[in-house]
Amino acid sequence: MTVEYVRYRITEPDRRSAFEKAYAAAAEHLYAAPQCLAYELSRGVEDPERYVLRIEWTSVKDHEEGFRRGAHFPPFLDAVRPYTGDIEEMRHYERTLVVDKRRG
Repeated sequence: MTVEYVRYRITEPDRRSAFEKAYAAAAEHLYAAPQCLAYELSRGVEDPERYVLRIEWTSVKDHEEGFRRGAHFPPFLDAVRPYTGDIEEMRHYERTLVVDKRRG
């Protein structure tokens, strides 16, 4: 499993609600994609203009070649395209052995 983190900074307060609605719509396509295991969008508490999108993929290859070349990617991208310029970081990570034993 691979975890992708995408950090966004949405500085205009009126765009934040629209951003969250766009991701709610885009999430339908993540949910439908077999390469996607789980996802969540979190908003900063101390700094509400910052968001982190966390997506669990079956692998980097499945994300980049399966999802991005598949039928679910175009509508996903269409939903979030207005916010791609707000991305500060987009990276894949792999888990280490340091994991909360209650979660596995």
